[in-house]
Amino acid sequence: MTVLDDRTTAATWPAAYPQGYAVVDVETTGLARDDRIVSAAVYRLDAQGNVEDHWYTLVNPERDPGPVWIHGLTSAVLEGAPLFPEVAAEFAARLDGRVLVAHNAMFDWQMIAREYARAESAAPVRQRLCTIALAKELSLPLPNHKLESLAAHFGVVQRRAHNALDDARVLAEAFRPSLHAAAERGVRLPLLECRPLTEWVPSPERPRIGHQASGSSAYRANSWRPSRRRPACPYPNPGRYETGKPLKQGMRVAFSGDTSVDRELLEDRTVDAGLHVAGSVSRLTSLLVTNDPDSATSKIVKARSFGTPVVDEAAYTQLLRDVSPADG
Repeated sequence: MTVLDDRTTAATWPAAYPQGYAVVDVETTGLARDDRIVSAAVYRLDAQGNVEDHWYTLVNPERDPGPVWIHGLTSAVLEGAPLFPEVAAEFAARLDGRVLVAHNAMFDWQMIAREYARAESAAPVRQRLCTIALAKELSLPLPNHKLESLAAHFGVVQRRAHNALDDARVLAEAFRPSLHAAAERGVRLPLLECRPLTEWVPSPERPRIGHQASGSSAYRANSWRPSRRRPACPYPNPGRYETGKPLKQGMRVAFSGDTSVDRELLEDRTVDAGLHVAGSVSRLTSLLVTNDPDSATSKIVKARSFGTPVVDEAAYTQLLRDVSPADG
C-alpha cells in the first residue's frame, strides 16, 4: 500500500497540468464497433484530483445487453432505462472542459464517441488520460495493469467490480495519489488528443432489447456483420503472451475451432483492442485461442511445435478487457 504524500500543494502544483478531470467508466454490450453502452459513471475532480461530485446512469442499448455475467445488467433491468440521446446532454455537462480519465481510456473514449455520433452530436472532450499509461510513467510496481491491482497498490477497496459507479469511484481514488506522485516528480502526464466522430454509418439493425435472450447465444451463427477487409494493426508485435500478464497492443492472436461468440465479432473485438488477427500460426504468433486444445487442427499442432501459448475463449474474453497500450 502506498501512502499519499500531500506535500504537493496548490502553490507548488505544475501550471501545465489540467484544471479538472472527469474519471469515467462505461459498461457495454461488448467490445466491438457496433456495441453499445449499458451504464456510465463520471466522477468530477478538481485540478489536484479532489472529488467534486459524481453521476451514474443506466442506458437502454436497444439490443441484447451482451455479457450479463460480467456487468450484471439484464434486459429486464435495462428495458426501462433512458436511451443514450436522453442522457447525452447531462453526460456532456459532466465531461465539458475536463480531461477524460479512464483505465484503458482508448476503449472508453471510443465507446462514448460512437454513442454521440449515433446521436448526431459530439462529446465535449479534447484530451484523455489513461491510468495504465500513467502507472507506466510512474513505474508503479504492479503485477499487472488491471484496475484491481492499481486499487490494491493505493489501498483502495473495490466493492463491485464491473459496476460502472464503483469502478469509477475506485479509479478516482487511485488516480489522485497517482496524480500527486506525478506532480512531485515533475512527470509529464500522458495526455492524448480525443477526436470526435463526425458521422456514423450503422451496421444492419439488430434485435432490440427485450426481443433477444442475453448471453453468448445472442452472437451465434447467422452473423449480422458484413464480411470486410480489416486494416493492418498499427502496433509492432511485442512478442508472446505470458500467463498472468495482460495482453499488449500489437500481439498476434490466432483462433482455431468453434467459438460461442460469433467468430467475426470476436475478431472485431480483437482488432478494436489494438491486436492483430492472425490467419495462421507461426513463430511470431503471440497467442492461440481455442475451445478444443486437444484436437489435432493444423493451428494447434503448430502452436505445440512452436511453444505458442494457448487459452480458451472465456479466458481470452477476460483478457480483452485489460489490454495494455503499445510501448511508446
